Amino acid sequence: MNFMQKLRLRVTGLTDTSARYPLAIACFIATYILNTIQIISKTDDYTKLIITFLVGAALGAVSQAVYERFPKGRYGRYLLMLLAIVLGVGYYLVINSFSEFRLDISIRTTVLFFILAVLFLWVPVIKNKYHFNQSFLAAFKALFISLFYFGVLALGVSIIIAAIDNLITPVNEYAYIHSLNFIFTLLAPVYFLSLIPSFKENEESEDRINKAISCPRVLEILISYIIIPITAGFTIILLLYIILNIGGSFWTDNLMEPMLVSYSIIVIIVYLLASNIENKANRLFRMVFPKVLVPIVLFQTISSFLSTKEVGITYGRYYAILFGIFAVIAGLIFCFVPVRKNGMVAGVLVLLSVISIVPPVDAFTVSRISQTNMLKNILLANNMLNENKIIPNEEISDEDKKSIVRTVEYLQQVDDIGKIAWLSEYKENYNFKQTFGFDQYFTYDDKNEYLYLNLEPSIPIDITGYDTMVDTSIAMITKTTSAAQNYVTIKGLKYMISHITEGKSGAITITDEKDQEI
Repeated sequence: MNFMQKLRLRVTGLTDTSARYPLAIACFIATYILNTIQIISKTDDYTKLIITFLVGAALGAVSQAVYERFPKGRYGRYLLMLLAIVLGVGYYLVINSFSEFRLDISIRTTVLFFILAVLFLWVPVIKNKYHFNQSFLAAFKALFISLFYFGVLALGVSIIIAAIDNLITPVNEYAYIHSLNFIFTLLAPVYFLSLIPSFKENEESEDRINKAISCPRVLEILISYIIIPITAGFTIILLLYIILNIGGSFWTDNLMEPMLVSYSIIVIIVYLLASNIENKANRLFRMVFPKVLVPIVLFQTISSFLSTKEVGITYGRYYAILFGIFAVIAGLIFCFVPVRKNGMVAGVLVLLSVISIVPPVDAFTVSRISQTNMLKNILLANNMLNENKIIPNEEISDEDKKSIVRTVEYLQQVDDIGKIAWLSEYKENYNFKQTFGFDQYFTYDDKNEYLYLNLEPSIPIDITGYDTMVDTSIAMITKTTSAAQNYVTIKGLKYMISHITEGKSGAITITDEKDQEI
């Protein structure tokens, strides 16, 4: 095959991808354009729209997957695309109703992307002769190839821009980010979609599907003889730790929580990939590891649940417990259900993910209720709450002070202070000491103590051989004129340090008592 034939084949592939995923491609183009506008204007005014178009791209890809698996004619496809557009518009209206992109919106959006990604992999193989393990492998390969190809391209383009900038002529400082925007916002996603086969029967050639779901020899060696032995070694260490600490620190050691969540994710991903490989190492892994995964994750989930009695439920612990429940169910499915039925895991994952973002059982509603009740109980126990009004009290135990600080800071972090009537006074000025009677950063008797010292601005420091040293700075604010003044005294004489900015220009000047610039 000569160069022109290869080029024609690539162009045809991209054209077919655009025809297959028109809504997703349109959203990627819109995202690229808005990103470009933001880079040029140096603002973030279009962030919500950009995220909405990315959600729209994911919805468009899922709608096409649904159409290919359950075709209902041409109009059925248009109706699915229209539904995706309506959902995208609805998402924008929801996030645009808030003045800023809050933490809870960010996490709900992340979970939404995750749900759509799982649906994109699972829907094409529902009641199909192909199964979820093969769809997962095809997407895994496509993602890795796309990141590798376009990562190398991005590196090469950056090197070329740097060479031009240093050797020939100065290049605009935003040339790098413009090139990365084009590569990773437009080229890479389109190429990734072009590598995803259609599992629709009688439409895609068997050769292309088999090529997409085949496991490369390099990946087979990596999984069978490197990743699985490493995972086995780490599993032995975890089991020894649990056995040695089962009667003590295991149930209170929160440091183990993120480690075990990461371990569970790795085991599940490796299991899905290993399900496509038939050799002794992979068969042994599929037979043993699910049975090991279940008790490890079950113990950690119980430990996480027990810790909520002391510190309440936060959105982080909510997701840790929810993922623990999922990992236990997944382990049981892997133990008792044939490999080709692993798609059940995807269904459970989608269901639990939806539960985590839909009120009133979502992570943020549950955590708000938990933290509010914990704070209220502490205040009532110390006679600090009467008729929805907080009564300041400094004479309470350090443990209760720490609990009050922790719960208030959490509620403030997730922007839930305004939803609690008896915290309305605190929300007016966020004066912690005035509201609760003690300093938010109080000191207490603990084995760990921290000290932070900071020099006040414009305090002179005598330096031998020089007059003085002053710490100062100037902020460049585009299209804004501003001025600031500080005073220092050197050898009995008073000097003024002025910061003046105007547009893209700025200056720091020193004048004496006679207003003479030095």
